[in-house]
Amino acid sequence: GLCLLVLRLFIGVHVFLVSCALPDSVLRRFIVRVMCSVLGLFVRQSDPRLRDVNVRVYIANHVTQFDHNIINLLTSCNTPALNSAPGFICWSRGFMELGVTGSRAELVDSLKVYSSQRGNPPLLLFPEEASTNGRAGLLRFSSWPFSILDVVQPVALQVQRPLITVSVADSSWITELLWTFFVPFTVYQVRWMPSVPRRAEELSEDYALRVQELLAMELGVVSTRLTAADKTEHMKRLRHASFLPFAPGSQPPAARPRAPPSLVTAAPEDVQVTAMAQQVKEVLPHMPLEVIKVDLAQTNCVDTTIANLLEGRVPFFPESQEAGTDLPGPSTSQAAAASGAQGSVAVPSSKPATKQFAKSPVERHLSLQERKRALYDYARR
Repeated sequence: GLCLLVLRLFIGVHVFLVSCALPDSVLRRFIVRVMCSVLGLFVRQSDPRLRDVNVRVYIANHVTQFDHNIINLLTSCNTPALNSAPGFICWSRGFMELGVTGSRAELVDSLKVYSSQRGNPPLLLFPEEASTNGRAGLLRFSSWPFSILDVVQPVALQVQRPLITVSVADSSWITELLWTFFVPFTVYQVRWMPSVPRRAEELSEDYALRVQELLAMELGVVSTRLTAADKTEHMKRLRHASFLPFAPGSQPPAARPRAPPSLVTAAPEDVQVTAMAQQVKEVLPHMPLEVIKVDLAQTNCVDTTIANLLEGRVPFFPESQEAGTDLPGPSTSQAAAASGAQGSVAVPSSKPATKQFAKSPVERHLSLQERKRALYDYARR
């Protein structure tokens, strides 16, 4: 793979120079396509006769960062730059710069003017606006590509590659290019579908949904209602989860041994400890904030601190919810939870939690489950 990568880097420079030097024609596309096969990029198309030469807008699903380059090897088309900054990199990747940096309405108006000029190549648009692996489903199509003209032609694109995943959600185009050069080959399968005209008085949203359903049926995947914004939000959550002590849903680590209070040195409060203390305070509002911060300074884990407080490892005086309430002495989390739950629905429990360490693993497990159930019920109230 490393030998292929180094060799193909030099060949890729020649492919780029040839594609820039030769004018757009059938000869140029044939030469570049042959040279791309040396790079491990094989392009196959089915039913090329279905490609309508009169259609000015192609609609395709988005799998990799080089889908527009692959389809451009089969027919002349241009893809406007939407998310990439204008400049040499944008031009070298094969995007068309329109000089529009405003709203989508201005972009649609510019594309309408572009399509009205018959000498310009057709437009290749990706309504998903974000790449997927192409195996599960299609993201919801945006409606703006379907407001340019009343006739579009769907293009079904499938990509196969041995050993390595074709598309990774959080990777850059440079990373995908290097992996493409690393693997032995990557096969792009392009299937042309019959053109789809707009129905009478059909809205752009309904038109986009209808084309999305047809393309999903052709690919054999699900037509979802998830958008590119949902994918972006999902990736943010995954990045945030990677910094957590353990993944959500997994078993929390065992409570770390605590040092004696006399050995705890006073340290300046930082933003992270304060934020974690607020999270613990939301779950256990009767817990004193200072006690939570002291335990967080040792465990540095929200779940471990909650476990320590619930299991009585940390003695504390629960905060009174009413002014003037006298508390006789230190209490454990179970007693505090019971006092904080007065006036509300009682905690459902089949039997009280054991106050001693049970000898049987089954009893210890049941006690843990009951403590969890009591905590959840209290937090919901």
